[in-house]
Amino acid sequence: MASDFDFRPGAQVPLSGGAGQTAATTALASAAYRDSPVTEILKADNEWHKSSITPPKLSLFEPNLGEAFSRAVQVRMLGGARKALIQSFGMEPQTVVEHCLAASRIRKERDTRLTVLMAVFGLLFLPGLLLWLVAFQLRRTLAGASNKRAGAFGMAVLVAFGVLAVVFLIKLPFTGFWGIYLRAMIVAPVVGWLWAKQVCERTAADLRERWNGLLSGGAVGAKIPEAVPKNPNETAAEQLRQNLARLTAEQNSNLVFYAGPKGILGMGTRWGSWQLAEELVPKDPDKDIDPFRSWDIVRAVHDQLKLLERTPLHTGGFTAPSVTHWIVAPVGEGAGEVSRPGDDGYQIRPGEIQRICDQQQFGSGNRHYLGVQFVLWDGQLVITLLVNVTVLHHTLRIEVTGHALGPVHGLFTSKPSPKTETISKTVRFWETKERSLPLVDAKEVVRLAARAPLTWFPAVLDHLGGKLGLPEPFGLRHAWADQPWRHRFMADDALRAATPVLRVVHQAAIRVLEEHEVDTASFGSRAGFLSGAVQGAEPGKADVYNA
Repeated sequence: MASDFDFRPGAQVPLSGGAGQTAATTALASAAYRDSPVTEILKADNEWHKSSITPPKLSLFEPNLGEAFSRAVQVRMLGGARKALIQSFGMEPQTVVEHCLAASRIRKERDTRLTVLMAVFGLLFLPGLLLWLVAFQLRRTLAGASNKRAGAFGMAVLVAFGVLAVVFLIKLPFTGFWGIYLRAMIVAPVVGWLWAKQVCERTAADLRERWNGLLSGGAVGAKIPEAVPKNPNETAAEQLRQNLARLTAEQNSNLVFYAGPKGILGMGTRWGSWQLAEELVPKDPDKDIDPFRSWDIVRAVHDQLKLLERTPLHTGGFTAPSVTHWIVAPVGEGAGEVSRPGDDGYQIRPGEIQRICDQQQFGSGNRHYLGVQFVLWDGQLVITLLVNVTVLHHTLRIEVTGHALGPVHGLFTSKPSPKTETISKTVRFWETKERSLPLVDAKEVVRLAARAPLTWFPAVLDHLGGKLGLPEPFGLRHAWADQPWRHRFMADDALRAATPVLRVVHQAAIRVLEEHEVDTASFGSRAGFLSGAVQGAEPGKADVYNA
């Protein structure tokens, strides 16, 4: 990572994404505010990318999904020693990170209040607090067992402990100060718990409101004042601001990674491939063809792809595409990390791009691809078609490959459901009614109160409560993306885009060949055949080579 990257103060202008590309961003950002079990995220894993959860040493300190997700994303994407990230196409990863920071800030404010309550009602009456915590930990351990009888036994243990506490208060063998203290030792944690419950309820309601607001299209902003330095001495705020700026710069890198059957990381697996490969023969047998380079064809294709949104008819047609020169680096299928150049803001310079396009066509090294990308369905579908041009001996080969990245898993688009239960009416017992339940139950209050003092020591909390491990190489979008083929219209959009793009590429290439005195008869015939074949394109696994 270059140390001379320009981080001067100024307006932070998003460099990627665009208007309307918010669905994937808000869906992933909503995970920071969720209160469901952390194991729920395992349901969102796809075929190639798997999350992991470190089991807790004590289940009383186990995080929920929002806590684990926020912590994991912040460390992975803003940590000082973090590895390189994979681009998240069709969304704004910085926005997701900002919501993780905002959610952590809300929880930190709650934990500050809970820590004060723990000090007043717990630390001063530590023996009683420890007894209550042991009872709740024993109940969580037994209730979490697969045996239902063990779960019932855990509840019975807690009830028995409460009964013994009452008996202990009534028939206490001590008098004077120690008698009062021992009685307070049992009662004070309960009083603190009642107060803590109110604090937890308010915070839970706030988090759920933000969760629902993000998925409902509301203007839920991420407030992170700690990222705005107020004076030159606030080094932590300045460092956070620089890390967010680096995240945006890396998101706009033009270097991507090909990982075998996983396809190009961040773009989805390769579902289709079409090749035009013919011999370069001069139009006039008595003359040689005019010399040209691969870059000449690529540049002509680039100019034509920029015009894809134009159509002779007054129809909807294509949205404005993004046309980019990509450098593709090969990595192993099981690679745990990737690396990027730190110079020039994570960008491969234009001169180097042209050199790779013209020279690195055979053997080791990175390769050049010209990509046209469509971000559709409010950012939920990313269609990328890549064009590669090579010349080996007398053979010109033009390859077009299709990649599709589907919507984020449905787990991230689910809204919070109200906590209710169905009970029988008192008089008309044959009828039922819905009764609202508190957002935070008794055991959740105990869990939050027990975790609160340790939030200032996150490493200790991770050790005791476990943590979420993100799939590597990590990128927010591809880690939890579904295949688009399960959605009929998304699949249609991906398949329909291939035909006009392929024709534009072939027309531009043939025009360059004609300008350089190349006989294009064979190229025209092959292009016509591919134009017909692509009309029946079906999604496949083009990166899985069958023996």
